[in-house]
Amino acid sequence: MANPQNNRGPRPQQRNNNGTRPGNNSNARGGARPSAAPVKQKKVVVEEDSEKEIEMEGVVSAVLAGTMFRVKVPSGHEFLAHISGKMRKRFIRLVVGDRVKIEVSPYDMTKARITFRLN
Repeated sequence: MANPQNNRGPRPQQRNNNGTRPGNNSNARGGARPSAAPVKQKKVVVEEDSEKEIEMEGVVSAVLAGTMFRVKVPSGHEFLAHISGKMRKRFIRLVVGDRVKIEVSPYDMTKARITFRLN
């Protein structure tokens, strides 16, 4: 049967109420999702103990430029430390002699992040 408007061939295929063609299960236009499609599960990533930060307590021994500090721990080691983002956001001020909690990266044992002021 020809289309009465332009006599160029068969009429276009009709669509369902949800915008898809009959027999088409694609989800592109809100059609029904095929029931046989598997649902993807999220992968659970478990951190290894070797990748976790090492927490220590120390004393600020020097204030350096650019919110960097030298922190000395009771074992005698000194770390180059910067302030964590939450301490920056809350404008926590640190001076020489403050006791702080630091996290040392297992990848570079000379640098640390100051996470809490204990005084």
